[in-house]
Amino acid sequence: MDDLTALARHHLDQARADPHGRSAHLFLHDGPLRQSVIAMVSGCELDEHNAPPAASLQVLHGHVRLTGADGGATDLIAGQVHRIPHGRHGLRALEDSVVLLTAVTATVGCPAPAEDAVTA
Repeated sequence: MDDLTALARHHLDQARADPHGRSAHLFLHDGPLRQSVIAMVSGCELDEHNAPPAASLQVLHGHVRLTGADGGATDLIAGQVHRIPHGRHGLRALEDSVVLLTAVTATVGCPAPAEDAVTA
């Protein structure tokens, strides 16, 4: 069993010491299910990237902005959870923040990203 509060504190300390201002840890990996803690210092950004078939973002600490390729943005604060857009998206820490990323990397009837890359 993992302690999310302890993981959040540890990785926020790591992010503050990191030259890129972030720290992440995949702590649960069960088949297509992935859960990661991501800590980011204020102003740090995760550039736009592709989304898995299904994912959510829960803010454990701080304030972040989830951006979509369409120009839309959603601000989230501690305690809030939001579905991650299926299209390309990015994340910016508006203050020192820690988020819980829950992702499903494959669903029934949908190829996993690695399978999709092989056939493309």
